[in-house]
Amino acid sequence: FVLATSAAATPFGPAKTKNAAKAKYMNKLVRGAKPTKRSQLGRKLDGADEDYIPDISTYSLKFEQCQFVKAYDDEMADNEDGGTVLATKRFVLFKLCPTDSESCSYNYGEYLIDMETYLEAYVEYVQEQQEEFCNTCDEACEQEEEAEEEEEDGGRRLDDANQYANYDCSCVETCEAIENMEENGYMDATEFLECQAIVDDDDGQLFAGPYCSGGEKIKIGVFSDENCMYIDSGKSVDDYLVDGDGVAIKLSYGLLKETYNADAPVSCLVVEEEDENANDDEDENEPEIVELCEQLYEEAAKCEKIHGFDNEYADYAEYENQYAQEETVCDFISAVKSGTYTETGDINIYGGSSTMAGASGATGGQKFFLTVFILSTVGLAVYAAMLHTQLTKGDKADLSKQGGAMA
Repeated sequence: FVLATSAAATPFGPAKTKNAAKAKYMNKLVRGAKPTKRSQLGRKLDGADEDYIPDISTYSLKFEQCQFVKAYDDEMADNEDGGTVLATKRFVLFKLCPTDSESCSYNYGEYLIDMETYLEAYVEYVQEQQEEFCNTCDEACEQEEEAEEEEEDGGRRLDDANQYANYDCSCVETCEAIENMEENGYMDATEFLECQAIVDDDDGQLFAGPYCSGGEKIKIGVFSDENCMYIDSGKSVDDYLVDGDGVAIKLSYGLLKETYNADAPVSCLVVEEEDENANDDEDENEPEIVELCEQLYEEAAKCEKIHGFDNEYADYAEYENQYAQEETVCDFISAVKSGTYTETGDINIYGGSSTMAGASGATGGQKFFLTVFILSTVGLAVYAAMLHTQLTKGDKADLSKQGGAMA
């Protein structure tokens, strides 16, 4: 294994620099937005901006829940040797809550996104924050050390000239632990965001990948298949990890924990560093959205209107598609939150073979067909929305290429 060199729990602050990289993850769920009360439902807007993103700078992104769901899958159905038509889908629920509000009970949005996209975006964000944190720590503490040395040599300590005067340099220890993770016998858990083999010998194979623990945490577990669908809860990843010298190593969850820390929501407003030479032009007053919020908002299926989410979608080209699918999305999110599914993604029929009081028992076959019926219906609805979005994008891309060739 290639040992990671950056992961530890650190006091990350809000983003302070502009990240201009465009969203790089494909749409995997319904995307779009809804019309506001001032919009005309069903009206197609001429000249709508395809790249327009509603202003979510006054909101903060907050992890809510993760959930495995076993749903109908075309590839599994086509595989005659698969033994099942259900594949394990991994989802994360998150909210956009008003930053200036103590509660998140109204004027918020609720969103569903696949776990892979969520983790890739969130881990990249936290890694950037961690790097910025340690760079600032190094610079500040070097200046502090130089100032102390000058004072010891009889010079005058000029704190006014040191922008990091009285900086808390306890951060040095944290950053050194991150840098020396390999030497300390640890490996970053984010190395297993994708399913990968950890045992491959004559006795068989085992794989490691992320799983949802109790709906509240995302951990790395041991799976018996290459798609990380069937978890073996009796095994621990730490029991199978060794370095190049055969010495046992353990996973560090410092970085991964930040992705599901509901007590530390991420403000979607980029806080720019003060620039004394900046001109007071109109651009300065335009809020900039943190790329993490922008990425996840674009990719996620949205449930907003029932929560009074207050935003302006009049310029968003594909809001009609979102509005048409929103009821289905809200129903599915409600089912996930209500405990419809077990931790492994199966339909939860209140234990064993019984249903609610007074109802008849359910056999294993009945559970299976009930699962297929319910989830295939939801899966087809979501797939139809995805297909619509992809076809729309494809047509626009083709027209763009043709226009460029003609030019």
